[in-house]
Amino acid sequence: METSEKYNTYVLALDLVEDGSDIEIKDIKKNQLPPNITSKMLYSDIVKIAWPSVVELTLTQLASMVDLMMVGSLGAWAITSVGLTVQPKFLLMVIFLALNVGTTAMVAKYRGAGNQEKANLILRQALMLSLIFSVITSILGYLFAEKLILFMGAAEEKTLQGGTIYLKIQMIGLTFMALTSTITAGLRGVGNSRTAMIYNLTANLVNVFLNYLLIEGHFGFPRWEVAGASLATIIGQFVAFVFALLYIMKGDQYLHLHLKDGFKPEPHSLKQIITIGAPAMMEQLLMRAGVIIYSKTIAGLGTVAYAVHQICMNMQALSFMNGQGFAVSATSLTGQSLGKNRPDLAHAYVHRTRRLGMFVSIILGTIFIFWGGNIVSLYNDSPDLVSQGARIMMFVGFTQPLQSSQFILSGSLRGAGDTRSIAVITFVTVLLIRPLLAIYLINVWHMGLEGAWFAFIVDQIIRSALVLIRYNSGKWKNIKV
Repeated sequence: METSEKYNTYVLALDLVEDGSDIEIKDIKKNQLPPNITSKMLYSDIVKIAWPSVVELTLTQLASMVDLMMVGSLGAWAITSVGLTVQPKFLLMVIFLALNVGTTAMVAKYRGAGNQEKANLILRQALMLSLIFSVITSILGYLFAEKLILFMGAAEEKTLQGGTIYLKIQMIGLTFMALTSTITAGLRGVGNSRTAMIYNLTANLVNVFLNYLLIEGHFGFPRWEVAGASLATIIGQFVAFVFALLYIMKGDQYLHLHLKDGFKPEPHSLKQIITIGAPAMMEQLLMRAGVIIYSKTIAGLGTVAYAVHQICMNMQALSFMNGQGFAVSATSLTGQSLGKNRPDLAHAYVHRTRRLGMFVSIILGTIFIFWGGNIVSLYNDSPDLVSQGARIMMFVGFTQPLQSSQFILSGSLRGAGDTRSIAVITFVTVLLIRPLLAIYLINVWHMGLEGAWFAFIVDQIIRSALVLIRYNSGKWKNIKV
């Protein structure tokens, strides 16, 4: 056992195996487990990492849904205002979110190799990068907020004003969110997803409570509408940052931040983070570009159609949390397994993670298909909006098994440092296939919002197939960073 186990709340099965550096990969039998390791132990490791991540990510998205539901009481214009800010915000976040991929992968590998000092060095270097890039992007986002909302296709003055003020307030809190996400990335690398769940849950509760006070002005608070929703969000994010910072400054944790260690740039660590993060950044940029083109095409269908689209995307994002939560397990356990030179164990973890993710995705898909209209009515009970939303929710339900497997396999590839292939796949599907097919189906076949979502399903089918092909190639087992 490694001495670092005392920092974890559980024991990973990979801690029970010997270093596999002398094992020839070609000699490993398919699905054969190492001695003293059982399938039950692997499932236990997966669930112990995944369940806090699934809960954390789901609750975070639920808070976003509550935002939209509360804002929805103001009218379709308010839903559209908030919806138009989503892609510009993600575009501005792309640099530090991509670097977090490198942070998780490298922390996981050093955790697997038993090198605590290097894992903590990676965390400090990543925090330094996040601080620099988030300050720059927040200033740019604030200054160009109105232009970004106009670019996204704001068709009415009220929508433009609402979206602009919402985005400006989000930019004020961007740095705190960036630093928190980097700490979360590091904690996931060592398999500690429970802590992130706790501080993000706290932040979400603060967010929802302040939403109630500030959107419509309850208990004597001012009625700030969409501005109140945005302010509630960044206050919640600040609370999460304080909790996360206090946690890693405790000296008894595997990952800890000692200010006396300093933040002097260390070239080798920066190179490791950037080597993995750069392709992930390209992936995110391509994805955002594709989604922006896709969203602008839908915005041209009108305020009501875009409001329906935003509601269904909100539910789609909620369902993402299943795949992304299990992907956290796949990333962490793949990275740690490869840190011990055990690609066989990495494959065993991923195989079982996909089973669990598929089970949950089928349940979610069934709910969305049969009760989609009821879910949409929670946002706004307009008959037009609900009937159209019920049809689109069937598309959402159909994609569940596809996206679950795709997220988990992509997470495993990222844990191995194979981010370049994911970037290429994203370019083909999100930047080319989805937006171009949506434009064709909407403008040539006049299929309306259904055409846009048909394009989304085609994108999911092709992307899932390409990710599976890449994973099955086994090239991820031999990547050196």
